[in-house]
Amino acid sequence: MSPAQRSVSSSLPLFNIRAQGDRCLSIDFGDEIDAQTGLLCLSVTQAIRLAKFSGVTDVVPSYTSVALHYQPDAQHEGTDFHGLSKKITDLIHAGIPSVSTDAREVEIPVCYGGEHGPDLAYVAQTTGLTEAQVIEIHTAPGSMVFMLGFAPGAPYIGVHDPVFALPRRDVPRTAVPQGSVAIANRQSTIYPNRLPGGWHVLGATPLKLFMMDRTPPTLLMPGDRVKFVPISVQEFDRIAAEQSQGIAE
Repeated sequence: MSPAQRSVSSSLPLFNIRAQGDRCLSIDFGDEIDAQTGLLCLSVTQAIRLAKFSGVTDVVPSYTSVALHYQPDAQHEGTDFHGLSKKITDLIHAGIPSVSTDAREVEIPVCYGGEHGPDLAYVAQTTGLTEAQVIEIHTAPGSMVFMLGFAPGAPYIGVHDPVFALPRRDVPRTAVPQGSVAIANRQSTIYPNRLPGGWHVLGATPLKLFMMDRTPPTLLMPGDRVKFVPISVQEFDRIAAEQSQGIAE
């Protein structure tokens, strides 16, 4: 069995390392989206960053895998796919410390339904729930940011109740407003700016997900716990005004 594919130990899952072109490799931990696998991806990402392998330019966690971007250098041994695969395998064999379980909990105020949530009624009808029940399930504790992607600051959040195992819309929207909170396939996302999208929009948050002059620029980070909090239209407008004023200042 090659170093690129083996079980690290009885207490750790099987992993596989695949080439993704000639400048990236993927460390895969199966295909089951759950919190345990997500935390494992975060732990491996943290361990690789701390190891500071030569040639590595970026390490990006996702739901079930970690992408490692690198620049091969003939003058530095171990900076190609095979060299890095062995280093990663040895690192995982040595044991990966878990990321801190004392994660941030970030409250995300959401105005559900109405003009901010055009798909709330559809989701309620499709799932056989009332709109209030959809909101109750969506605001239940236990949501985690697994990764950022699609656009700067756009979080992928889950894993929600199986009742939210809805496919994306048959016809995506060409423009979804900034701050829209949407679901699909037991996951949520928040659109950081006006973007095309095919997820079901339940509501919107007045918070800014991505601001270049903020440190860090993204409001949410992988590993964060998210608590969605229902707010009224009046509260939405008030918070949005405060956010705009803060940017102006």
